[in-house]
Amino acid sequence: MKRIDIYYAGQHYSVSGREYEDLRQEILDGVAAGRAWLRVNIGEGQNVPCDLLISPGVPISLVPIAAT
Repeated sequence: MKRIDIYYAGQHYSVSGREYEDLRQEILDGVAAGRAWLRVNIGEGQNVPCDLLISPGVPISLVPIAAT
């Protein structure tokens, strides 16, 4: 897998070097715990690390992007 695109609060982020199911489980665990921070990247070309607050009721989508 090349990367995982993340859509959160209407913005586009990405994660690389992670397995889809591991990331999905980390998010589910954060929701179950009430909140958690998720390290992602924002930006095109040169990625800038940032943290998203994961909590119940906040919509988030994961899109796996396959390597070509």
